[in-house]
Amino acid sequence: MRRPPADADWMAAAVALAWRGRGRSAPNPNVGCVIVQPAPAKAEGRVVGRGWTQPGGRPHAEAMALAAAGPAARGATAYVTLEPCAHASPRGPCCTETLIEAGVSRVVVAVQDPDPRTDGRGLARLRDAGIAVETGLCADAARAAMAPWWSRVTRETPFVTLKLATSLDGCIALADGSSRWITGARARAHAHLERALHEGILVGRGTLAADSPRLDVRLPGLADRGPRRFLLTRGAAPEGWTAAAAPEAVAGVDSLLVEGGAGTAAAFLAADRVDRLLLYRAPMLIGSGKPALGNIGLTDLADAHGRWHLADSRLLGSDRLDVYERVRRD
Repeated sequence: MRRPPADADWMAAAVALAWRGRGRSAPNPNVGCVIVQPAPAKAEGRVVGRGWTQPGGRPHAEAMALAAAGPAARGATAYVTLEPCAHASPRGPCCTETLIEAGVSRVVVAVQDPDPRTDGRGLARLRDAGIAVETGLCADAARAAMAPWWSRVTRETPFVTLKLATSLDGCIALADGSSRWITGARARAHAHLERALHEGILVGRGTLAADSPRLDVRLPGLADRGPRRFLLTRGAAPEGWTAAAAPEAVAGVDSLLVEGGAGTAAAFLAADRVDRLLLYRAPMLIGSGKPALGNIGLTDLADAHGRWHLADSRLLGSDRLDVYERVRRD
């Protein structure tokens, strides 16, 4: 007999919902919420409401889920990936009070809100209202889902993903600059999905001149999710682009996808601004082509160890995707 879903299952569902708002919810975090009515022992609970932060940050996930649940929220458990907000806003009610008014009996929270306007106040208010509160479930997965917002709030810097599409021997193009296409259709489609999950996308002046990239999202149903375009340059940017003089100068977005070229990728790595690395590798050898990276300032191999953690690896057609995350001690 199939076991009933446990708290971790419901929270995993909330985390999956949070990803739906990735790259769309700024300035608010992309939160997921599932509201479940309890059931007798050995039976499944019943989902009465689901929600995720909507484009532009409103409605919040809890508000969307409670609206779907209606009266069925009374006595239910709310699974939320981030502590419900506890501060007043002219854009809408605070979720802590909304949960209390809806009559939920229990709230399970993945991570406490690092925003000082809430930071524990929401949990305390829920407990003061007699609601059972539990925290810490699926915390790492929840933080990963809202990594861009988390980076802005805790580090005051965008969350940066660097994409590299290379041959097995680390080249991004032939010696004459020809690079279409190193990877196959499935890998390119995945790269477009990554674009849809980011607020900004950046290339260098050389890539702009050589390829005139559109940097849009060419996937069915996601064409409206093209990110804001940035150009790494000390000069002026063309119409429709935003100039950034250095990796540290990118502003106005929580998530940034860096796509090219070798000098730009090296600049972000040298400045230690890369949080996540997407390495697409095609099963081919190029030889004396253009390398994926320029000088990143490394002078001692010992400094290169322990900086990257393999978070995911998969085949996309005949190409291999490895996803690495920067190991940060702070």
